[in-house]
Amino acid sequence: MSKTSRVRLVAAAATTVLAALSLTACNDGTGTQDEGRAASSPATDAHSPAPSAGTDRPAPTGSKGATGTAGSTGSSGTGSGGAATPSAPPSPVSKAPGAAARPVTCEGSTTRTVAAPLTRPVNHMLLTVTNTGSTSCYLYGYPAVRFGEAQAVRPVIEASQPQAVVTLAPGESGYASVNLSATDGSAGNGRTAKSLTVYFQGRSGNGSTGTGAHPALPAKGVYVDDSLKVTYWQQSMDDAVSW
Repeated sequence: MSKTSRVRLVAAAATTVLAALSLTACNDGTGTQDEGRAASSPATDAHSPAPSAGTDRPAPTGSKGATGTAGSTGSSGTGSGGAATPSAPPSPVSKAPGAAARPVTCEGSTTRTVAAPLTRPVNHMLLTVTNTGSTSCYLYGYPAVRFGEAQAVRPVIEASQPQAVVTLAPGESGYASVNLSATDGSAGNGRTAKSLTVYFQGRSGNGSTGTGAHPALPAKGVYVDDSLKVTYWQQSMDDAVSW
């Protein structure tokens, strides 16, 4: 055999061997490997689980999710949409005005009486009665006066009777004058009195009603005699002192 023939025979045999090795490698499922890659880094295990994205990474600052600031604000009810509309205050219940209290009879417990001697007319005294109650009162008739221990009630000057009963609203005053003694000293039984009681008449004009008043007199007293008379109650002071 020639040298050329032997070279071709060896080459053919080598090709046959390489083909057999390649077929065996494909049949065992492992395939060929890159020897350079295998030497520098190990192959990754195909069955090892891949790391979850973000598992070992902290959440970015400012991202609070459902429990963050934005979510809390929306559910707190403090926004304009959740504010309750205030209800209007209840309207006050109007009350019907009560009937005005009817006037009563003026008497000592609901009035204040002042006795003041006058210089003009001479030998006269002015009685002033002021309503201190909360209801209007009527001053009926005239004052029944008793000086000192006198028992008899002195007469009234009939011409002084007013056209209407004197009515005193709370705080208002009525008046009457007392002629204490005769200016010429002609009347008898003159004396000095140091106390005075004033009684009030009722509507009928018979007797007194309620509590009497005890106005103070000057320390030296006042001189009275049998000519003593009184006027009817008057609405004005001028009418009272004109008699």
